[in-house]
Amino acid sequence: MLFARSRPLLLAGLLAVIALAAIFAACGDDDDDDGGDATGTPTTAGQTTAPANGDGDFDYSSLEGEINIDGSSTVYPITFATAEEFSSVAPDVLVNVAFSGTGGGFELFCAGEIEVSDASRPISDDDDPADPGEVQTCAENGIEDIVEIQVGIDALTVVVNPANDFVECLTIQQLSDIFTGTATNWNQVDPSFPDQKIGDSLYYPGTDSGTFDYFVEAVIEEIDENGAHTGSGTSSEDDNVLVQGIEGDENSIGYFGFAYYQGAGQELKAVEVDAGDGCVAPSFDTALDGSYALSRPLFIYTRESFLEDPDSPVLGFINFYLENSGELVPEAGYVTLPDDVLAAQEGKIEPFLP
Repeated sequence: MLFARSRPLLLAGLLAVIALAAIFAACGDDDDDDGGDATGTPTTAGQTTAPANGDGDFDYSSLEGEINIDGSSTVYPITFATAEEFSSVAPDVLVNVAFSGTGGGFELFCAGEIEVSDASRPISDDDDPADPGEVQTCAENGIEDIVEIQVGIDALTVVVNPANDFVECLTIQQLSDIFTGTATNWNQVDPSFPDQKIGDSLYYPGTDSGTFDYFVEAVIEEIDENGAHTGSGTSSEDDNVLVQGIEGDENSIGYFGFAYYQGAGQELKAVEVDAGDGCVAPSFDTALDGSYALSRPLFIYTRESFLEDPDSPVLGFINFYLENSGELVPEAGYVTLPDDVLAAQEGKIEPFLP
């Protein structure tokens, strides 16, 4: 399958592809548009070498093999875009990208079934024997060389249907009331809201999603550490299902990654969030400066053994991922890393570079 893209339409194209397919097999690309690395240095699709952390050349054209990636649907657009671009410089590498949710990705990663796991939350680390974390599960399978790499920043976005003319901003308490099922009518959220039933008009990621986990921690458990997310409404690991549901339901409210809100254009209305310092809208700027309460890091995970294996293309792929994140992350709808954070991620793979 050949993917050629127009850069201004990348996000819309990516989200359309996600709606049609969960797996992307990277192959050739005839696109000759100029790209860029994380520092703004031009790269050209189709070239066979690119700077490795600005020091020497990485011969991508010499790489071959297969990389299997699964996990977060939030991170999927970034990884998909990276895999597409990577195919032009490493044509002998097959990159398969799927999304089963952050938790689903970690299950596959800890079982040794994939080389890279996309994640919209950190890997869990809990040594409780009754309920071990993902780090412990990996260790039980002999996987103890986990490498965490942050690739971007998300502004988890709460949205309503554009026909909703009364919800502009919600507090953390109000969001918790809605998504724990404490408030089942809009006027129970705020007396100034109409007496309309919220009911089953809730749309949210499935329980394997890192976005779901993050929302529970940042919203529900922020109000009540024993609080539980409601099971009413529609949940899905595919964010496009949530987008389409909210677009077709005038009484709806839901949440997912910022990229999916941007991809929907005028079909959705973002809700500002008040975490105690006033209402703040989700945006690139408010996610980057941390003023938006639901901003969060996005990650990919791999193993040292893959990075140091000369026969594995994983090191080349991740080096390429970081080099081009300054362009591909915002094109996919998220916020690029500050220079110091990006440098720290590059430092994690630098010992393995040729």
